[in-house]
Amino acid sequence: MSKFFGGNSDSESSSDSDSSSDEEVQEVKSNKPKRLTAAAILFSDDEGDDKRVVRSAKEKRYEALYTIIKTIRNSKKIKDFNKMLTSYEELLKAFDKAKPVIAKEEGGVTPRFFLRILVEMEDLINETWEDSVGRKNMSKVNGKSLGALRQKLRKYLRENHDDDIAKFRENPEADDDDAEEVVEDEGSEDDGEFRAKSEEKEIAPRKAKKTSPDGEDDDSDDWMSDSESEESSDEELQTTSVYTRDMFLKKSVDPEKEAKKIEKKEEKAREREMRKKEREQIKAADGDSDDEANDGSWEVVDRTATKVAMFAKDAEITTDLVIKKLAEIMAARGKKKTNRKEQIELLNELANIGQEHELGPGIHMKIKFAIIAALFDYNPKLSDAMKPDSWEKCMNGVDELLDLLEEQGDNVTSGEHILEESEQLDVPPFKVRGCFLTAVERLDEEFVKVLKGCDAHSNEYVDRLKDEPKVVEILEKADKLVQKGGSASEICRVYLKRIEHIYFKFDTEVLDQKKGLLEAGKETSQDVMDKFCKYIYSKDSTDRLRTRAILCHIYHHAIHDSWYAARDLMLMSHLQDSVHHSDPVTQILYNRTMVQLGLCGFRHAAIKDAHNALLDIQLGGRSKELIAQGLLPQRQHERILRSSEQEKIEKARQMPFHMHINLELLECVYLVSAMLIEIPYLSAHEYDARRRMISKSYYQQLRSSERQALVGPPESMREHVVAASKAMRNGDWRKARDFIINEKMNGKVWDLFYDADSVRAMLSRKIQEESLRTYLFTYSNVYDSISIPVLAELFELEVNNVHALVSKMIINEELMASMDQPTQCIVMHKSEPSRLQSIALQLSDKVSQLVENNERLLEQRGQGGWQNRGWENRGEGGNRGGGRGGGGGYQGNRDRGDRDESGGGFRGRGRGGGGGYRGGRDNDRGGFRRDSERAQTYGKAWN
Repeated sequence: MSKFFGGNSDSESSSDSDSSSDEEVQEVKSNKPKRLTAAAILFSDDEGDDKRVVRSAKEKRYEALYTIIKTIRNSKKIKDFNKMLTSYEELLKAFDKAKPVIAKEEGGVTPRFFLRILVEMEDLINETWEDSVGRKNMSKVNGKSLGALRQKLRKYLRENHDDDIAKFRENPEADDDDAEEVVEDEGSEDDGEFRAKSEEKEIAPRKAKKTSPDGEDDDSDDWMSDSESEESSDEELQTTSVYTRDMFLKKSVDPEKEAKKIEKKEEKAREREMRKKEREQIKAADGDSDDEANDGSWEVVDRTATKVAMFAKDAEITTDLVIKKLAEIMAARGKKKTNRKEQIELLNELANIGQEHELGPGIHMKIKFAIIAALFDYNPKLSDAMKPDSWEKCMNGVDELLDLLEEQGDNVTSGEHILEESEQLDVPPFKVRGCFLTAVERLDEEFVKVLKGCDAHSNEYVDRLKDEPKVVEILEKADKLVQKGGSASEICRVYLKRIEHIYFKFDTEVLDQKKGLLEAGKETSQDVMDKFCKYIYSKDSTDRLRTRAILCHIYHHAIHDSWYAARDLMLMSHLQDSVHHSDPVTQILYNRTMVQLGLCGFRHAAIKDAHNALLDIQLGGRSKELIAQGLLPQRQHERILRSSEQEKIEKARQMPFHMHINLELLECVYLVSAMLIEIPYLSAHEYDARRRMISKSYYQQLRSSERQALVGPPESMREHVVAASKAMRNGDWRKARDFIINEKMNGKVWDLFYDADSVRAMLSRKIQEESLRTYLFTYSNVYDSISIPVLAELFELEVNNVHALVSKMIINEELMASMDQPTQCIVMHKSEPSRLQSIALQLSDKVSQLVENNERLLEQRGQGGWQNRGWENRGEGGNRGGGRGGGGGYQGNRDRGDRDESGGGFRGRGRGGGGGYRGGRDNDRGGFRRDSERAQTYGKAWN
């Protein structure tokens, strides 16, 4: 007998190579006496205690797949995508190795257990990928592995198993037949080792049923025998010393046993279907309950839902009993474990009980106050908005309370000043503790919060905005109630709430009323505002209400083009001096009012006033924040300037979307106003070293345009304004007008105004006038005289308008000229230096400063040598001469104004030129001293 038949050392390799059919496991059962042989000693050192299993190629390949699948499921539980990616790659390699076996044994059909793990992985990856917050919190390695795994899995499924996956998803509950043939249960592995089919089928029946007494299946060759005990079987396996060739030969199949196997499989399938139907029936009966709940083992109990018991069945419902129960419910208010929703339900139930037993309106009002307070407290966070259903309940509750108070009229008195001991709830006149005005104010605040909690571009925002008429109606009811018995301060409070719903709304009837087109006696929003605001001006004892009323009044005047009324009210109130002491909400209202005032001034061609009103808002580029229409994103180094708490507070102060002011319109009006002011000023002070900057942001736009190497046609609003500025600077008013007024700018900006055509006409007129001023400032030195009709024709203005403009420039000493009425000419005075003279003056300033710095440097270096040659005596005349020259320069500057400063300085130097540079340096009153201040930067450079 050869070694091969005496042991099983090559059994593994032989089973590997032979994949033609499944080979069954055989246990050699011998009745020979237990004796040790040489073969047993030789081949059973390490394997004597193990069960001998011969596995087919299918079993081996499936075992490798199951091991990897188990690893993937473990990674899936803890969402370790890095480990899952590695296991997935191993799974694909193992599946590629198993493909020949699957093609031969399964007919090329992909096993369901393999498809199931792919579907599970795909579902988990899609779910995790959609959770953007969870993805951000992942570690870098895990997030990177998730992306790689998602990409590889999608590609693999698309290229290889697209149809299989689709079929699997149609019936995912079907059992994995392949899995049952190979392993019955993954959890039944011994010491982590895969148990093969033959071994399971040997041991499982023994656990399932007892040994049959009649020895029905006691054939020694039947490895599924039930007559032998587990202990004897193990003993024989351990003591088997010789393995014969019969062990490797295929046994003949018994038809009866095969029929029994098929019958058992069918019985298992029927049992599975029965269990599945039972589960579905339980789910249908109990709803979406957990599997654990279906088993009837455990039930989750909400500990917070400690429901307060209502009255006993036989209890007599009285006023005192209801008040006691109300106090009991309200005592739980604010406690940590109080269920707020249940508390509201209990209070509603208590209100219904009170109405059923007709306990009177006093009790009902008391409970209503408690319900409204509970609804306001429903949100755990004060900054969060109410949910839509809570908001509806709260609004209806306040409305019902006001109706109840209005019905009772003088029979009820309510307020916070009434103590609980002095309440009278059973007989009229009723006295109820609670302030309906506070509830109405709180409701109005919640309305604003609800609007801010919605997406401004969604239908939900529109639906919530439709509640505003009902809120206004509630405020009107509160106004009527306060008028009956409220104090002046309460009337002021409710008036201000009503004003805040009116002041920002544009009313066309106000404009019709100005034109006289409105029928007499009809009240407009302006009449209502006047009535409310004037009452607050006279009766309010707090500065805050009066300040807010004034600002709302100015805002309303401004949006209805009452420019002079709005401007005068702002100037008379002196709010610009004291508003910085107000609270932030009032400061935001002030900023918004100044914006509307500036826009109104622009529409009325008051360009300077409009620019001054908008200057502070636009100066730092923070207009969005200043008028509470959003927060600017912070850079990394600015994070310390605004903490998260401050950011929450700032977000709570933001305005609802329907009250927003168009920021592009605001910026365009500001830049155009700056252009109309700055361009003539730049032309007038082109060579003035002391030229001041009027608009910083406008200069920034000009500089950024100058830095560009290639300037194309304008696209954005800012580029249009810059292009118009350059054209206007050159005196081409038509091009400047076309850059400002065109289809693109109309769509972005000008069409947003109410009367857009009048605004465009005003703007075109202003561009013509300022271009004329720019032209005169730039080219006045070239002309001896200019004909007014020629200028009128050049700029397409009327002769009278040109005459008025030129006269104003001469009166303001902006233009050195005089009018010749008979010839209608402007005669220029050649008292101003030419361009060459102005440049020479600047050069002389710089040279004198250089000399002065050299003198100081020489004085600092010791007193010996040629420095002490008595030059001081020679310089006395210089001092006097320099003084006279300086006096001339100073006088010239003082008399001629800013436009003629360089001219006066020029004449002063002419008279005192013989005095020498020393005098110019020492005399503080001299023109040289004054002029040298212009070029301090050069002095610093030389120092």
